[in-house]
Amino acid sequence: MFPLWSFLLHLFLVAAMAMQPTEAATVGGALPGCPDRCGNITVPYPFGIASDCYRRGFRMTCNNSHSPPKLFLSNNMAVSEIRDADLVVEAPIARNCYKPFNLGPNVEQTSVDVTGTPYTLSYSRNKFTALGCDTVALNFQGSNIYDYSSGCVSFCNDPSTINNGTCEGIGCCQTSIPRGLQQLGTVLQTLRNHTVTFNVSPCSYAFLVDQDSFAFQLTDLYNFARKSTVPVVLDWAIGSQPCDVAAQSSNYACGSNSYCFNAPNSHGYGCRCNNGYQENPYLPNGCQDIDECADPSTNPCSHICTNYPGDYACSCPRGTTGNGKKSGTGCIHSRKLPLVQIVLGIGLGSAFLIAIASWGYWALKKRRMILLRENFFKQNGGLMLQQRISSHGSAAERATIFSAKELERATDNYSQSRILGKGGYGTVYKGILPDKKMVAIKKSKVVDETQVEQFINEVVVLSQVIHRNVVKILGCCLETQVPLLVYEYVPNGTLTHHLHGDDHVSTLSWEIRLRIAAETAGALAYLHSATTWPIVHRDVKTANILLDDDYTAKVSDFGASRLIPLGRGQVTTLVQGTMGYLDPEYFQTGLLTEKSDVYSFGVVLAELLTGEKPLSQTRSNEEQNLAIYFLHAVRRNQLFNILEPRIRKEASREQLEAVARVTERCLSLRGEERPTMKEVAADLERLRVSPSHPWAAAPPDRSAPASHASARGGISEEESSLREDYSTAYYTAKIV
Repeated sequence: MFPLWSFLLHLFLVAAMAMQPTEAATVGGALPGCPDRCGNITVPYPFGIASDCYRRGFRMTCNNSHSPPKLFLSNNMAVSEIRDADLVVEAPIARNCYKPFNLGPNVEQTSVDVTGTPYTLSYSRNKFTALGCDTVALNFQGSNIYDYSSGCVSFCNDPSTINNGTCEGIGCCQTSIPRGLQQLGTVLQTLRNHTVTFNVSPCSYAFLVDQDSFAFQLTDLYNFARKSTVPVVLDWAIGSQPCDVAAQSSNYACGSNSYCFNAPNSHGYGCRCNNGYQENPYLPNGCQDIDECADPSTNPCSHICTNYPGDYACSCPRGTTGNGKKSGTGCIHSRKLPLVQIVLGIGLGSAFLIAIASWGYWALKKRRMILLRENFFKQNGGLMLQQRISSHGSAAERATIFSAKELERATDNYSQSRILGKGGYGTVYKGILPDKKMVAIKKSKVVDETQVEQFINEVVVLSQVIHRNVVKILGCCLETQVPLLVYEYVPNGTLTHHLHGDDHVSTLSWEIRLRIAAETAGALAYLHSATTWPIVHRDVKTANILLDDDYTAKVSDFGASRLIPLGRGQVTTLVQGTMGYLDPEYFQTGLLTEKSDVYSFGVVLAELLTGEKPLSQTRSNEEQNLAIYFLHAVRRNQLFNILEPRIRKEASREQLEAVARVTERCLSLRGEERPTMKEVAADLERLRVSPSHPWAAAPPDRSAPASHASARGGISEEESSLREDYSTAYYTAKIV
């Protein structure tokens, strides 16, 4: 801890900095008769703090009870700076501290929400950041805390291993946020409640912050407790239409002598003054001419300066020649040339200029076409695809290259009525090709480095896979601003829809469920062991199992999949998957193996048996996770109490007990205790073909003697230990 004098000095410096005026890169000018300042902050139109002084959606509030007055958004977030395309606000910090130190209340869940406003969280300026030596931080979109988008972990136990200025997972970690977000929630947790690291870092923190205003220092691990907010950058834009559409509207925001630009982080547009003009482009006559000639000592001309609206010109007095600029030739005395020489020079010069202009126009037009094609090729991962093909073999030799117009016609110009579904990486449309063949077309949300890598990954992976139970890729399109993939069309929806949809409860018979399980297991076994490079799907779930009209299973969505290099049983990756299906061992270690898919498939088997969702708040607090709920029932000999009623009627006891044992093995906490997908597929196929199994021995009696029962309501010590292990490894599935 710092001594008292150091703490007081720190407070003095903070107060002194707060009293200094803020130098903001603002656009000045409010509507006539409207206030244009709140404290030290300029409030230009379209923003406003008084009635009829702002554009719709841009109202702000000036709270004069502070000294100096403070500016707030309509959602009560404090504003510290307004600029021509973004503004800076103060956002909350999630914190969790070692309780015996009594460092203040813990705030383990926060949110930055500007939904319904013209603001968007800046993906280029902000970073999701976590501090501490026992820190696990996740962020999520919307109101569902299980729909997380990313996160990071930070661990340490020795201050000497922590480097100032870096956030690489030791004391501090950072990750980017997706483009176009208006809401981002934060959930902060610890693994050991700071009981091991309190001497180095008594608290954990998680927050979204302007990366230019934050540089990690070792002292942040204990000084950050004094902060309640951090600066966050919000991009802002007018409306939701691009410039070419908005310019036709009577509500167009850009005034005279200005130009429009499309917002880079969201829908809508912004305005800026033309070259040679300055001030506020959102006012009707806000862009005023810059008089370059006003000050003779600073104007750019050596002799005569003439100002024009938005421009200026330098000229020379009679009897002199030159461009008249101080930075050019200036003005020099010249001799008169004969008229013939003047006319001849003008004629030859004009002809030369016309020839140069024609050649330049032709060359520029050709160059633009080449650059446009190269830009789309790079933007859609063409170079990355070439690298993958050279390293993994010809990955797309069976794929068709579709034109953009073909796919626009096939989807009725991407009509809303053709949407089959939306996921974390994009939207899937139903398309009809000219030969009347129906296809599914996947269109990514945003063109950025992460999305392009997932697009190329899916092309490479699916092009290597030929299996009746894996969705087949038909081709791709590289001519558009967003990458497109074309798949075979699977018409009967997802397994999730048939298990949990309101109009599909208990519609699948036991025979169909067992066949779906066997086919899915066979497809995963093929991916793990029969391809050139082992492929780990990394997001096995019922939503990624499609069904055709005959209820044949098709494994889909390889956006998160990884190739495992030959000779290596595992790779280290950023943890990715879906809560409820995520392998706890993979979540803790970051080491991805084929056994991670086995665990996720075990959750799918549990869904097929019980009809329950993988995560449900209707179950008891400790059994909200289906894996824990299923294993507890098996160990209590209560399997048949949790099975779906139709399954109990249609299946034999031997079948159900045999499938339950396979499920139990797949859900083992340790990957080495799980079977391979090849073993699982063989067991399920034998069970499907031969319903009665002489090898299906009776389940072991798991009831514990009374002498070994714990004080937890008769639960055995083994079951109690299992529950504690799951709670530690998979706590995030139970966050309320």
